[in-house]
Amino acid sequence: MTPEPHSPTGTDDLLSEPPPSCPAHGTGPGGLRRLYGPEAQDLAGLYEKLRAEHGAVAPVLLHNDVPFWMVLGHGENLHMVSSPSLYTRDSRIWTAVLDGTAGPDHPLMPHIAWQPICSHAEGDEHQRLRGAVMGAMSTINSRTLRRYINSWTQYLVNKFCERGTADLVSQFAEHLPMAVLCEILGMPEEYDDRMVHKTRDLLKGTETAIASNEYVMNVLMRLTVRRRAEPAEDFTSHLINHPAGLSDEEVGQHLRLVLLAAYEATANLLANVLRVVLTDPGFRAQLNGGQMTVPQAVEQSLWDEPPFSTVLGYFAKQDTELGGRRIRKGDGLLLGIAPGNVDPLVRPDLKANMRGNRSHLAFGGGPHECPGQDIGRAIADVGVDALLKRLPDVQLAVEEHSLRWTASISSRHLVELPVEFDPASPQDVMERPGVSEVPRPRPDWEVSSARLKPSPAPRPVEPRPEALPPAPAPDSGRPLGAWQRFLRWWRGY
Repeated sequence: MTPEPHSPTGTDDLLSEPPPSCPAHGTGPGGLRRLYGPEAQDLAGLYEKLRAEHGAVAPVLLHNDVPFWMVLGHGENLHMVSSPSLYTRDSRIWTAVLDGTAGPDHPLMPHIAWQPICSHAEGDEHQRLRGAVMGAMSTINSRTLRRYINSWTQYLVNKFCERGTADLVSQFAEHLPMAVLCEILGMPEEYDDRMVHKTRDLLKGTETAIASNEYVMNVLMRLTVRRRAEPAEDFTSHLINHPAGLSDEEVGQHLRLVLLAAYEATANLLANVLRVVLTDPGFRAQLNGGQMTVPQAVEQSLWDEPPFSTVLGYFAKQDTELGGRRIRKGDGLLLGIAPGNVDPLVRPDLKANMRGNRSHLAFGGGPHECPGQDIGRAIADVGVDALLKRLPDVQLAVEEHSLRWTASISSRHLVELPVEFDPASPQDVMERPGVSEVPRPRPDWEVSSARLKPSPAPRPVEPRPEALPPAPAPDSGRPLGAWQRFLRWWRGY
């Protein structure tokens, strides 16, 4: 990138005392704004202050007042993630690690510390590890995945549909991704409230996070040993058997990476899409009227409320320049997903329709772009669609302004989404909602005033979808028309 006419500055320069007239005077050492503490309660507002004061790349302070760079510009973020010769995910070259400023007890070290996984590797090692993950991802059958999502959606909705009230965060958005991921990894028996709680606790970084991490890793290592001895048609087996030859430790660590990243991102995405549907009448009207599909609604949400706000972190491999700022070797930079998505240079009108536009930063980019993004999209697409078909009259049960979030430097998580609806009967977990409501076309196109026969009584509801049956065969007495065959294919049957 070409330096701007003014003299770029580095983080060391900005740690000197600012002039008294500086609007940031007194906010932190060197007048830098902190990404933690009282001012960081509204990170979206803070990002815009930084953009106004510094432009596309701003100097900031992490916990313990460690200097860092916040990348706010859409183009600057894309340049950073797409330039592996200049920036790395390997935090071992971070100046703050080398000089001890950010030691192992730093609050953000669990997010930043180097690990022997593909998202921190480079070169041939990155190709080996990521190649194994991508190879295993390629074996996931999309129709089978949609059946998993649909059956678990029915199971979860069955648990609260008769009451007429629910919290769509704790009873749906936080559970559906975990249930589906356990199916994909090959351990459906491990899905339960405890697995959800331990994963949530681990991601929150609480005092019990270490114990929760041990629980999750024990589950994943047991799965690795079992699948090494007894391979099956699941992600874990394909990861183990990939020609890259991952060790058991490498397999376990990458299962953890996939589980945590996909779970947190998808849980946030589900909650965000449902919130917009319930609070924006125009948004919901477009969905109901057919002007917008659920996948388009998901994509709009990825622009407006990305599941991860930032990614910690990238580190400069050499002296360089970004957004007019002098970046020194060893400096740390934050991938600014949320601020990059609202960069005025790419979104001068934040109310503009972004449906169908996938140039957002929600899944990163470059060599470390999220490999499981299509799984997250599928869970949100199918899960939201199936939920709204089961509960078409669902409404927010509280005032929108009373909704609460927990925010961290990495993400913004909706605490709860209380809703109410007319109580409904449980449904067979293997049945696509609304399938029986679509009448079969008459083969001879005969018009008749004969009354429709009443629908048969629903089959008993299974306690949980332990295994998926084969796709139901068409009725031999009346062949399906082209439209029904298409619907069955689209819905995963």
